[in-house]
Amino acid sequence: MTRIYLVDDHQIMREGLRAMLEAKGCQVVGDSADPTQALSDLRRLRPDIVLLDLNLGGRSGFELLAEMQRHRLTTRCVVLSMSAQPRDVVEALRMGAIGYVLKGSAGSELMSAIEAAMQGRTHLGTEVAGLALEVLRHPEPADPLSVLSPRERQIITMVVNGQSSSRIGLQLHLSPKTIATYRSRLMAKLGVADVTALVRLAIQYKLVDDAGRRGEKSDPDQPLPQLSLFADRRRQELPTDESSGTA
Repeated sequence: MTRIYLVDDHQIMREGLRAMLEAKGCQVVGDSADPTQALSDLRRLRPDIVLLDLNLGGRSGFELLAEMQRHRLTTRCVVLSMSAQPRDVVEALRMGAIGYVLKGSAGSELMSAIEAAMQGRTHLGTEVAGLALEVLRHPEPADPLSVLSPRERQIITMVVNGQSSSRIGLQLHLSPKTIATYRSRLMAKLGVADVTALVRLAIQYKLVDDAGRRGEKSDPDQPLPQLSLFADRRRQELPTDESSGTA
């Protein structure tokens, strides 16, 4: 019996998936909307498959993929996402996902992806395969974020979503000083001088949604809500290298 863990930020989605999968003879061993909790559960439960949404509210499924790589988990990941961005497909595969299914697909498509994953084969639905081919046929300009390590990508996602160094450190089991060091290094790698530029760069390269307005077109002339948040928090909660004692 295939043992599956669900990661999605909508409870009704998790409940629907559980009902469908159990009707197909699978065992759903757990579920979560939070990447940190999901990682803890995956390390403890060791399911065969994790079904992972990439958009988890203020968090990202890429965070969990990075942690799964770091901990060398054997659980195989099938992404189940609304995102039809070619970059997301390629990045998910690069970070270890073995399947990618769009949420608008039929249940049979998802079951095919699960069966393929159990056999160690990559499964991309017809639409998803086309998205991956689009990247190969029309390569985009070099992505400056490609210089970041999985951990740095994880931290930049959390930073630009408005989380403080102390909160990030708590979730990743690292000290605020260590988070500040990571932040300083990744900003140096990207050649940005402040958090405002960091947020804009992350939005430009689709690491996070512009102002959380999913599905809407971005207006570059509109102020970003993340920036007003950082205006209040930056000095107290995102220490500089000097205050953290790093070079």
